[in-house]
Amino acid sequence: RLRCVVWLVMQSSSSLLLLLLVGVAALAGLSHAQLDPNAKAKADQILSFMTGAGANQTYNKLAEFVDTVGNRVSGSQNLQNAVKYMLTKLTEDGLENVHGEDVSIPHWVRGFEEAAMVKPRLQKLSILGLGSSVGTGPNGIQAPIIVVSSFDELTAKAALNLTQGKIIVYNQQCDWDSMPIDCYGLSVGYRSSGASAAARAGGVAALVRSVTGLSLNTPHTGVQHYDSDVKKIPVASITVEDAEMFARMQARGTEIEVYLMMSAQNLPSVTSQNVVAEWTGTDYPDEIVLVSGHLDSWDVGQGAMDDGGGAVASWQVLSALRQMGLRAKRTIRLVMWSCEEFGGVGSQQYFDLHKVNQSLFSLVMESDMGTFTPLGIQFSGSPAANATMAKVAQLLTPINADRVLPGGAETDTGPWAQIGVPAATLDTANDRYFWYHHSNADMMTIYTPGELDLAAATIAVTAFTVADMPEKLPRS
Repeated sequence: RLRCVVWLVMQSSSSLLLLLLVGVAALAGLSHAQLDPNAKAKADQILSFMTGAGANQTYNKLAEFVDTVGNRVSGSQNLQNAVKYMLTKLTEDGLENVHGEDVSIPHWVRGFEEAAMVKPRLQKLSILGLGSSVGTGPNGIQAPIIVVSSFDELTAKAALNLTQGKIIVYNQQCDWDSMPIDCYGLSVGYRSSGASAAARAGGVAALVRSVTGLSLNTPHTGVQHYDSDVKKIPVASITVEDAEMFARMQARGTEIEVYLMMSAQNLPSVTSQNVVAEWTGTDYPDEIVLVSGHLDSWDVGQGAMDDGGGAVASWQVLSALRQMGLRAKRTIRLVMWSCEEFGGVGSQQYFDLHKVNQSLFSLVMESDMGTFTPLGIQFSGSPAANATMAKVAQLLTPINADRVLPGGAETDTGPWAQIGVPAATLDTANDRYFWYHHSNADMMTIYTPGELDLAAATIAVTAFTVADMPEKLPRS
């Protein structure tokens, strides 16, 4: 074999030599990334528990949590109630090192809001103010609207002086049927940046078509950001139905006026906590595999899907291992993040505090795209780590969750991935995720017990297997 390699190198171009050296390096990394010899037996044990003695536990934990606490927007008393609830429950569950770590988070209050089309006829509009939006003032705003389908169209109409003093309505388009997940990324810029673009065009307020592929007259909220060089104007989401109605009416030449009232406020930041618990490792207790979801939600629905499911499924990982009496070589740490919805505020502060110990983290995981029926995982890491994760995923073949796709870094784990820490997230059958996302429809009814069992099982097998390897996952 060695003679063949030498002959190839001698006969090859410099590019082939480079390719061979990269291959040798990857193989060297792989030699230090083997699974525990009993990995399959332990994985089977976890899967058996999750779908047997532990069946329905994830569903019941999540249902009790969201039914008791409700939604949990940043800065609210409900979020603080959620922190206290989880600290109590994790302690009662017999987990270790249960504690909260203080973080400073924004405090936005929606307040009263209403909107109506008042010309050419009266029709109430369903709206949800966007996070960090300012209010309209006590008298509200009544103004003509102008509908645009893109930022380019807004710029063109502003150049014709057609936007000054108007409420800008964004009716952005995307083929949600063929791209039920990707359309979010292609459309969310209108929600996050639409207010400042409208203000720059002389608009007095902005209304944004909800970023969703399915609507039953349900508006979808979310965070938005103001540019520092333009006036802050009120901004809210409207339903798909109303955005399309406005576009049709404008195309016919109909003059439309809307009344908008929002009492939203941005209050001083408050102290919250990231909630932490551990299941301590046997051989390398200082080394960490992190599992997580975010504890906050928006102030509509119950926040069961986004991201109660991710937080509770991650809790179930530690709970199941405790019930089974099964410990990995490394510590598995649960973190329930505070204030993901306003841009990963709590997780960034956690990263800033703990990044000095980044060499101790073998893998960071977060589930924040729905805990539906799992298909596998998404992963970001070195080529050698990817090869190892393919072996890990094979342990999930019994539940048909054995594929590994690129990705892996979510909002809260992104900073770790950026400095080279391997990152993973659930890959699920989540085509309907954005039907419910950030809306009043984000309720416990979305889920079934079986899919939550399998989602938690996928996280558990992945986290435990990596935590139980002889060595940490190799990095680039």
